[in-house]
Amino acid sequence: MPPESAAPPAEETAAQPVGADRAKPKIKIPEGKPPAKLKSEDLIAGKGAAAEAGQSLSVNYVGVSYSTGKEFDSNFGSGQPFQFDLGAGMVIPGWDKGIEGMKVGGRRKLTIPGDLAYGPQGQPPDIKPNETLVFVIDLLGAQ
Repeated sequence: MPPESAAPPAEETAAQPVGADRAKPKIKIPEGKPPAKLKSEDLIAGKGAAAEAGQSLSVNYVGVSYSTGKEFDSNFGSGQPFQFDLGAGMVIPGWDKGIEGMKVGGRRKLTIPGDLAYGPQGQPPDIKPNETLVFVIDLLGAQ
C-alpha cells in the first residue's frame, strides 16, 4: 500500500497566481527623449489567456518617472495584487491600452507618455505635469 501524502487535497490548496512570487524588477531608463507614443515591451511572455476589455485583472506593478528614474509607486512585496477592470477607466489610459492583449503570467514594460498618464495636472508631488512614466507590470490573473 503506498504511503499517504501529507499534503492537503488539491481543492484545499490555494493556488498562487503565476508570477506572484517574482521579485520587484529594477527599471532602467533609456537615455534620450521619451517616446511620444505608448511603447510596450514584453519582458516575459505569458502562457495564459490574453487580457481583454471588460475583464477583471490582478497585477503587480512598479512605476518610475522617465525623467528622474525615481520610483513613485509599487505593490510588489505587499502580498496584495492590484485589481481593476480593463477598459473601464479605473486606471490611466496607458494601462488600459498597454495591458490589453497581455497574457496571464507575463511581465510587460510600458513607457507611457504624459497624455496617456496623468496629463497636464500630473499627480503632485511625485509626478509632474505631462510626465512620461515607465511601468513594469506582472499580469497575475484575468477573469
